[in-house]
Amino acid sequence: MLTWLTVNAVYKLKFDLQSRKNGNWYYAEYSTFVVLPEAHNYKLQVAGYSGNAGYDAFGSQQHNGQQFSTFDRDNDRSSGYCAAAKYGGFWWGNCGGCKVNGPRSTGYFYWSGLPGGDYLQLSRMWLECK
Repeated sequence: MLTWLTVNAVYKLKFDLQSRKNGNWYYAEYSTFVVLPEAHNYKLQVAGYSGNAGYDAFGSQQHNGQQFSTFDRDNDRSSGYCAAAKYGGFWWGNCGGCKVNGPRSTGYFYWSGLPGGDYLQLSRMWLECK
């Protein structure tokens, strides 16, 4: 479904990120967000970062251009198994950058370079029409 929604590039992607340390909200927005079809293992194409989240953790090589990895399908380029090690599927490169959909209790719920500290209290991720 996400591939179908993003293939025409009519949506932008937005993250809202709440710092666990200071409780402040930050955001990251991407003007280009495309997920390729299953034949490409749902490869991510993201560009056009703006926002106040500090480092562009999602658009970095850690995630951008990566195939989606899950517990049962390891498509990351690390020597490990990021989806298992970080408790969830994501577009992993080398298990770094950001993890916005994992269990907070594991410590693997973060956005590298977030001004209020890397660890998150809450996150929201959604598509908006351009």
